[in-house]
Amino acid sequence: MKTIKRCKRYLPLFFALFMLPALNLHAADASAPNYEVPSREVIAHMTKEQKEARLEAIKARVDEIKAMDRSMLSKDERRALRKELRGMHKEAKVITGVYISIGALIIIILLLIIII
Repeated sequence: MKTIKRCKRYLPLFFALFMLPALNLHAADASAPNYEVPSREVIAHMTKEQKEARLEAIKARVDEIKAMDRSMLSKDERRALRKELRGMHKEAKVITGVYISIGALIIIILLLIIII
């Protein structure tokens, strides 16, 4: 009877002891550095030289990542690199803008001629 009371007294401690490792697994993902893409307003206020310099910095970082030996990285580090590359890709798209190919331009003009 006394052992049951003793076990009940330590039950919350054992529960907390087994739950702490599960909580720490999610803390590892939160500590990974995130690449933040600048907003469109920030990029819109950049000068042409600043945009070109930023694109060159992105290209240099991508070349640096390509030259890395990624087989020695942990899973979390590879995930962080992928997030960084995706962010840089999005930023480069915003900086360079949208281009319409010649074929798409011809199709748009033909559609406008047919509609009008």
